[in-house]
Amino acid sequence: MDRLDTLQLFTRIVETGSFSRAADMLDIPRATATHAIKQLEARLSTRLLERTTRQVRPTLDGQAYYERCVQVLNELEDAEASLRHVAANPRGVLRIDMHGTHATRIVLPKIDEFRRRFPAIDLVVSSGDRLVDLVREGVDCVIRGGHPRDSTLVAKRLAMMPQVICASPDYLAAVGTPHHPDELPSHQAVRFFSSNGNIAYPFELVVDGLARTYELGGWIAVNDAETYVVSALRGCGLIQVPRHHVEDELRDGRLVEVLSEWQSPDMPVSALYPYRRHLSPRVRVFVDWVGELYAKKFG
Repeated sequence: MDRLDTLQLFTRIVETGSFSRAADMLDIPRATATHAIKQLEARLSTRLLERTTRQVRPTLDGQAYYERCVQVLNELEDAEASLRHVAANPRGVLRIDMHGTHATRIVLPKIDEFRRRFPAIDLVVSSGDRLVDLVREGVDCVIRGGHPRDSTLVAKRLAMMPQVICASPDYLAAVGTPHHPDELPSHQAVRFFSSNGNIAYPFELVVDGLARTYELGGWIAVNDAETYVVSALRGCGLIQVPRHHVEDELRDGRLVEVLSEWQSPDMPVSALYPYRRHLSPRVRVFVDWVGELYAKKFG
């Protein structure tokens, strides 16, 4: 490996805490990664990494060297991005993560257009509702609905998604249809929890010009958007969800909107990426492109 490749490898090892994960990200054998770091430490005459059976972490010298490496790599990427042909034709691997519904209903149905526009970018796409550690997992950009809570990330608002409260006809036939928001606490909801176990997602409505929250009980809790909708379809309770997610079910009557006289606050959807002084060209063009998709969908 040349010196630049070794610097990239070293920063990945520090960020992931693992030789194996770093080697996988760079598509090199684990043995090659180990040998390269041994050569680097020998050339610098200092130990950069402390290795245990569970974790790899930098020594004091290693941490100082890591910080300088990050600066060097950022400057190099900035220099490359300043070249017109590089900025206009970004290349490399772009790792993105998004909720399943955003992937299957908005982004992936148009992904061939992105490929035609940027044929030198290869995509690695993961999806789910869990929180992602972008730096540790080597993810370049995520798309998430809701209000971003991680202040260490840059968040670019893509759209505001209209929401609805709805339930299955069977649930409403058995329990009754709420005709005023004050009736919500007497109803059952499909509860939603995030990967950290938080189930505090009350329903929200604008009543008399003010946003109000309503806590509902429920006998089932899920942590996946598709499971959330399927549970409602099976009569498990009310859900509050972006309208685009249940357009087909509302159209064919499998779900019925309630309390439509009161507005559900729109849900923001954002692209998030790690803070860097210079954003890589491939992340920049993806964020701009996906912003166009959401503007057309929700604009």
